[in-house]
Amino acid sequence: MAANMSPDEDVQRLLIQFRDEAGESLGSPFDVPVTITPDKLQLVCNALLQKDEPVPLAFFVHDAEIVVSLEKTLAGQNVETEKVLDIIYQPQAVFRVRAVTRCTSSLEGHTEAVISVAFSPTGKYLASGSGDTTVRFWDLSTETPQFTAKGHRHWVLSIAWSPDGKKLASGCKNSQIFLWDPATGNQIGRVLTGHSKWITCLCWEPLHINPECRYLASASKDGSIRIWDTLMGRCDKILTSHTQSVTCVKWGGDGLLYSSSQDRTIKVWRSQDGVLCRTLQGHAHWVNTMALSTDYVLRTGAFEPAEATINPQDVSGSLAELKDKAQQRYNQVRGQEPERLVSGSDDFTLFLWRPAEDKKPLERMTGHQALINQVLFSPDTRIIASASFDKSIKLWDGRTGKYLTSLRGHVSAVYQIAWSADSRLLVSGSSDSTLKVWDAKTKKLAIDLPGHADEVYATDWSPDGQRVASGGKDKCLRIWRR
Repeated sequence: MAANMSPDEDVQRLLIQFRDEAGESLGSPFDVPVTITPDKLQLVCNALLQKDEPVPLAFFVHDAEIVVSLEKTLAGQNVETEKVLDIIYQPQAVFRVRAVTRCTSSLEGHTEAVISVAFSPTGKYLASGSGDTTVRFWDLSTETPQFTAKGHRHWVLSIAWSPDGKKLASGCKNSQIFLWDPATGNQIGRVLTGHSKWITCLCWEPLHINPECRYLASASKDGSIRIWDTLMGRCDKILTSHTQSVTCVKWGGDGLLYSSSQDRTIKVWRSQDGVLCRTLQGHAHWVNTMALSTDYVLRTGAFEPAEATINPQDVSGSLAELKDKAQQRYNQVRGQEPERLVSGSDDFTLFLWRPAEDKKPLERMTGHQALINQVLFSPDTRIIASASFDKSIKLWDGRTGKYLTSLRGHVSAVYQIAWSADSRLLVSGSSDSTLKVWDAKTKKLAIDLPGHADEVYATDWSPDGQRVASGGKDKCLRIWRR
């Protein structure tokens, strides 16, 4: 008899209950062997979900992801085996972005440092702003220079694509804002003048609020935020309350504008009438950077990265269709609760806020040993990444702000980071002249990308996942592919 016994019979079994991120239970509790793997959990969970197309899922127990088996994940935790164990399932992106591995083009043209690089919402166009006072557009099918947009008389500090991908705004140290047409490289309309000091940040009104992409917000060293009507070429509103330079402005998806400042505060405004709703206080030094949990979906508008084609095209359709598509995508990412905001400061800390509801922060996030340059939510809003002068990138839980891990490898300050559209990879550019690609799941370095001759100031990952662009002190724009 003993010879016939299956080897599984002495394996411990547990009662588990699947729950979604909001805590809603799926099906009723059932028992599984403790050795169950994520693949098996995936089969069971997808069977319960009864979706036509099974979705890739990640599973968590007490905030720890089940990577190898349930047993391995529970090893470090005290679990009462008599109780039902909750397993949280999270749908993952249905497409995969492959890591970029090589530099396919090194594009010369700028005669001073490249300060900013940005792909358009579909990844069809690439623009860069430089200390040489020009904005350049690059042809991605041939990876060659396409247009040089001249007009600014000082360093171009900030560039921003309209969410329909049809206009690029650029702001310079001379406090002027220009609008450009990426298809021709020509200026659109008149120069937007009014700020008395240089432009620090630009942000467009979201597509699902206005599919015409008519309004643009700008932040300036002069302490004000201006909202421009780009169709009429005039200033629509001036928001004043900050007492020092405004460092960043974000236009949220629920009709709120957010601004951060060197006066140590973040202010929340109603975009339709410019009324100040609340002031968020907590930072002990300049607030340098902010990110919204909805940034990525607002940036890409009606474009769905999962539907990307090899040759990126603008999204076609009537304004109403684009608006609907953008609204659906926004609602899906936003979920039930309002958008979250994370701020990073010269005081080495980050704060996580729910600015639409509360002026008290959800979490104070400490651990960086130097000022924070940039902070970004992953496209699926689950992870916050912060880049700092302390040479590290830190990852935090996007919902609670809890510290997850540090990505170490750069030997000098990390300036800019960018997520891949599927939230699985992260690229960082540093003053050590390298770019590095990190795997957000394994929390390890995936690929090291040397190539620049000097500090890398700017980096972006195209929303269609195909390319990373970087620029910096060596005046070269580099394009990286897999």
